[in-house]
Formats: sequence, structure tokens, C-alpha cells
Amino acid sequence: MTTTPHPVIRLETPHDAETIEAVTVAAFREAPHSSHTEQHIVRALREAGALSVSLVAECDGEVVGHVAASPVTLSDGSPGWFGLGPVSVLPAWQGRGIGSALVAACLARLRERGARGCVLLGDPGYYQRFGFRSLPGLILPGVPPEYFMALCWTDERPQARVAFHPAFAATA
Repeated sequence: MTTTPHPVIRLETPHDAETIEAVTVAAFREAPHSSHTEQHIVRALREAGALSVSLVAECDGEVVGHVAASPVTLSDGSPGWFGLGPVSVLPAWQGRGIGSALVAACLARLRERGARGCVLLGDPGYYQRFGFRSLPGLILPGVPPEYFMALCWTDERPQARVAFHPAFAATA
């Protein structure tokens, strides 16, 4: 039985950009739900200065995963909301808790920064373990509500349409 070394989660450095891109490409290469633009999104967020949180996971000195968070806009003007993703883990390292460690570390950093909430588009079976739920009144136009989830850290429940950063339209 192979054991997974405990990943070291750290902030990305400028030297990590190419490695993060390679990890992201590899992580989504076989993903059927992917538009295969995730690496372009991360690059565009970085270039726009919109990576609010960008963490890598290292195992034995090798970057094996990455998570990003960026600001989102709510139509009701609610401030302090972020979008989580993409979350990328090299295929050989998937299923070992590295993605979960990255998500938990990213959410902790957002909370430390005073974020009011976080949204994402993803698999409910995976993200509900972190407390994400579909919230009535919080919508991402054109997306089935069961796949658009939020995590609120205040008692305020926004009633709004959510817009991710324009970098999420990046295709190259």
C-alpha cells in the first residue's frame, strides 16, 4: 500500500506559474465536464491581478496541485465574496486528499481575510463536505442550481446574480 506524504500547502511564487499551468492542463486533460480552458483562466486571473488566493500543494518537493480564488461580483452589491477554482491535482496524485487540503487551506485564507462568502461551480458530492450548498436566491445564470453552490460566513444571505471575474472567459 502506498502512503501519501502530507502535502505542504504554500502560496504560489512567481517561479511556480509554468508548473501550475502544467499541473492544471494535466489535471483537466481527461475531465469530461471541462472546457479545457482552466489553465488559461488561471493565467488570465494572474495577469489581471485577480488571484486573491493562489496556493500550491507540494509532495516531496514536487508541485502536485493548485487552487485559486478570485473576487466575484454580486448584483445586489454585496461585498467580500469570492469564487473558488479551478482546483487542480495531478492525475497520479488524485484521490489522496490533496484537493481537499488545498480547498480547506484556501477557504481558511479567505476567512482570515474577512471574506463574507465563497461560491463555486462543481460537483455537489465533493464540495458539500466543506459546507457548500445551493442557496435560494443566489444564482449563476445559465447554470443548474445544484452545481452552483455557496458557503456563507455571515448571517447575511444575498439575493443576487453572481458574475465571476472576466478572466473566466479566457480561452487562450
